Amino acid sequence: VQLQASGGGLVQAGGSLRLSCAASGRTSTNYAMGWFRRAPGKERECIALINRSGGSTYYADSVKGRFTIPRDSAKNTLYLQMNSLKPEDTAVYYCAATRSSIVLVCTTNYDYWGQGTLVTVSS
Repeated sequence: VQLQASGGGLVQAGGSLRLSCAASGRTSTNYAMGWFRRAPGKERECIALINRSGGSTYYADSVKGRFTIPRDSAKNTLYLQMNSLKPEDTAVYYCAATRSSIVLVCTTNYDYWGQGTLVTVSS
């Protein structure tokens, strides 16, 4: 499966942004998926995960209550809705997909990665 992330940009603190991750190739519902981010000078952070059916999710404490990870199976697209953005949310955001049966766990190996989209939150 190929993943194409988009939707990044510059937004003011307190604003909202929605990232998209379009999957091509095999049907995205064959995979659990997630969003990760890497801020400047920091390690990659696992922030939101969703299972194959879309019925279960995981959120890191840093984004819980502000971000959601809906998926549209008909469109083969994963989203990251980001609200109440903070300057510390500035990062390159990546979507990923896993074939693993162990889902909603950040340590799971993710087999496929999108190219990343930059989100910059100004104060």
